[in-house]
Amino acid sequence: MAGPGGAGAGAADAGDVLSGGSERRCRARLAAGGAGGAAAAAAVLVPLCSVRGRPALLFTLRSRRLGGPHSGDVSFPGGRRDPADADAVATALRETREELGVAVAAASVWGQLRTLPDRQGMTIAPVVANLGPLEALTLTPNPDEVEEVFTLPLAHLLREENQGYTHFRTATGYGYTLPVFLNGPHRVWGLTAIITELTLELLLPGRYCKKTHVPPRKPVA
Repeated sequence: MAGPGGAGAGAADAGDVLSGGSERRCRARLAAGGAGGAAAAAAVLVPLCSVRGRPALLFTLRSRRLGGPHSGDVSFPGGRRDPADADAVATALRETREELGVAVAAASVWGQLRTLPDRQGMTIAPVVANLGPLEALTLTPNPDEVEEVFTLPLAHLLREENQGYTHFRTATGYGYTLPVFLNGPHRVWGLTAIITELTLELLLPGRYCKKTHVPPRKPVA
């Protein structure tokens, strides 16, 4: 499994995010956010884990066999809601089992971040869960859906040299900025980068410098 090596500066800043105290704080904050997810058309699992004792996020590279606009993209495991799914959590856990061959217990789920629209306008519910030590898991990625699985340590994501942004402009000239995470096995961008940013804000309030922002409109001359 791919992943950048070396702890380097910032590792200590992320070292306690999977502790019991951090989990209780994050669960309370997610519950207070009131994100229900019942109306979301799809869900993804945001898989926290530890790799050699270091807290990390697990990502997938979507198989190019899938075709469509998301083929070959970095993503979190997830997909469209099935009619049999009770809620967004059920969708995220089912999709993770189908894509990675791992059954994540409902007790490992911390809660849900706010729903977000993808490029096609479909609402996505990000569900945060702690998989525990990655060394204790046996992942069997489905090659029809997943080309690669890799992790990025939170310490890597916190380093400014690994953080970037993409500035967009609309037809009216109104711009917005989205985060990009660099220098790992693959560039993390788009909706996955936004969810990564929201997760860092949840886990490390005050220690992650947010990249996403909408600049103020310039007055018309």
